[in-house]
Amino acid sequence: MTQEILKHVKYSATSLKKVIFCLYDENAFNTFDKTVTGYVNHIQDSLGDGPYVTVDIIIELPEGVVIIERSNPPYGWALPGGFVDVGESIEEAAIREAREETGLELDELYQFHTYSQPDRDPRFHTVSTVFVAKGVGVPQFGDDAKGLRVLKHEDLLKGEYAFDHKEVIRDYLVMKEKGAY
Repeated sequence: MTQEILKHVKYSATSLKKVIFCLYDENAFNTFDKTVTGYVNHIQDSLGDGPYVTVDIIIELPEGVVIIERSNPPYGWALPGGFVDVGESIEEAAIREAREETGLELDELYQFHTYSQPDRDPRFHTVSTVFVAKGVGVPQFGDDAKGLRVLKHEDLLKGEYAFDHKEVIRDYLVMKEKGAY
C-alpha cells in the first residue's frame, strides 16, 4: 500500500498531493505511522527517485520452476525477487531474496537478462536483472510470499503473473528450448 501511495503522491498526473488515513486507536496509529514512515523514508532516502534496481530469479528444481504468490501489491503470482539493498551486489540480492521468499539456497547462479521498460512495474520505474539458478533445499514460502508453487515448463505460461514476469518466463522458455541453458 505504501508503494502505491508514494507513486500517486510523487508521480501522478492528478492533483493528488496528500493522502489522509483515519485510524481508530493509538496502537493502530503508532504501528501504521512506524511502518509507513519507515518505508517511505527508506525508498526516498536510500533509493532516491528511481529507477529502482531490482532482481528476479528463475529458480530451477528437478520438478520445475518456482513461482511465488505475492502478499503485497501488486498481488498475484510472480518470480521470486525484490529490491537491491544499498551496499549489496545484484548477485547478493538474488541470493537473499531467494532465501527470504522460497527458503532455497542457490547454485549455478547466472545472469539471464535485464528488463527495463518503465511500465514493467505498476508502482514505479524499476530495472530488474533476472537470474537463473538451481534451487537447493526444500521450497517453502516466507517473507513477502503468501504461497509457492513449482510448475513444470509446459505449465508456466498458463497463468497470469504480476509485473512483466510472463514475458520473462516466455523469454526463458525460448532460450531453454534453443539449448542456451
